[in-house]
Amino acid sequence: MVTEKEYITYINKALSEICYPEQPAGLYQPIAYTLDCGGKRIRPMLMLAVAEALGADKSVALNQAVGLEMFHNFTLLHDDVMDRADLRRGRPTVHVKWNESTAILSGDAMLTMASQFMAKDCGDSLAEVLALFNATAMEIYEGQQYDMDFETRTDVTVEEYIEMIRLKTSVLLGCACRMGALLAGADMTVQTAFYDYGVNLGLAFQLQDDWLDTYGDASVFGKKIGGDILNDKKTLLLITALNRADSGQKARIESLFGTRSESKVAEVMTMYAALDVESECRRLINDYVKSAIDCLDKIGLSSDARQFFVNIAEQSLDRKS
Repeated sequence: MVTEKEYITYINKALSEICYPEQPAGLYQPIAYTLDCGGKRIRPMLMLAVAEALGADKSVALNQAVGLEMFHNFTLLHDDVMDRADLRRGRPTVHVKWNESTAILSGDAMLTMASQFMAKDCGDSLAEVLALFNATAMEIYEGQQYDMDFETRTDVTVEEYIEMIRLKTSVLLGCACRMGALLAGADMTVQTAFYDYGVNLGLAFQLQDDWLDTYGDASVFGKKIGGDILNDKKTLLLITALNRADSGQKARIESLFGTRSESKVAEVMTMYAALDVESECRRLINDYVKSAIDCLDKIGLSSDARQFFVNIAEQSLDRKS
């Protein structure tokens, strides 16, 4: 296996070599812009690393890795419209740089292009690859709908929230890992173990994102801090605060819903500190990282390969972007 940096270089090269039609430029330029914005590339990296860890050449999964990264960025492009986000990875979002209609249409094109890459050069695994990809996509849309539904509720439970982020975020990491195993010819036991690794990693990853949105450094995180608070997102932090708050604190938090100001962010963060919600978020992140690592023990990996995936999981504990 190669290093994380080498996998990312390999993926970025493949993304940079995508040949877009010259016209209409208004459709394809935002796609190239979106994919050129960088990112951790963790999903395609996991797919390639799993395939290689199981004895295949990483190239067997390259088209599908590109397709998955394109699909992921399609969801972000549309998410930014729905969340009214101004920045993504330190650059203006597509709907800000162009307009909302462009963001929606270019996102639609990205979804179709992702499907084309998924179906490319996967031989006898075509039906399984497409079935996994399409099932995962539908789960992500379900998760996004739950996330939207939660915006108008004040009674969201922790269990509901975890299920929402499992669907919206975690299943795509699970898909990346399982698809790498599938394309490497692994049996269902190995595919399932890697899928579970990816899902647990994804839960830790999303909870860390929630933490960063409130406690991160905007210059490193790549977007404004406090966006979840401004948009009344029912994150673990907010749900925990509502659960721990006394009647007066809860009423004050709820009275701020629907408002958008820097003072709102500051006030809610002050309440988070008083109610010690940060520690609960950190506890769950640690639990999911441990669960992800435990899944690796069900797979016969070399010590180097196992350590690679352990390192990926442990990075979720302290990443800053």
